[in-house]
Amino acid sequence: MSKVQLNQKEQHYADTREEAEEIISAAKENDNLQMHKITEKYNKYGQYFLIDLTYAYQTPKEVMESRPKDDNVPEGQMSIDDHNGIEYSVDGQGNVEVSDGQQSNDEDDEKEVH
Repeated sequence: MSKVQLNQKEQHYADTREEAEEIISAAKENDNLQMHKITEKYNKYGQYFLIDLTYAYQTPKEVMESRPKDDNVPEGQMSIDDHNGIEYSVDGQGNVEVSDGQQSNDEDDEKEVH
C-alpha cells in the first residue's frame, strides 16, 4: 500500500482559461478532490491562470492510531529483517536484540571489501 498524505494541496499553471478548465476536469475524476479554484493573474508578459486544488483523504481515526501488525509474527517473537535476513526481537520498551551468531564485525566486512 502506498503512503499518501491525508491533505494535499497542488497549484498548476495555465496560459488560457480553457487549459485551466481541462486541469480542473481531470482533477474532478479523483473522488478526494475537496476544493478547486482558478485565479486570473497578470504580469509583464500578459495574462495567466493559477489553479489551486485541495485533496483530503478521509482515513478513520482508529486506523491512524493503531500500530501496523505483522500477521505472521506474534508480538515479542523473532522476525526477519527485510534488508539483510537478520533475525531480531523487540521488547516492549523498544530494545532490539539480534540472535547469536548474526552480528557482523566491521573489521570482517572491511577485509571482504579489500
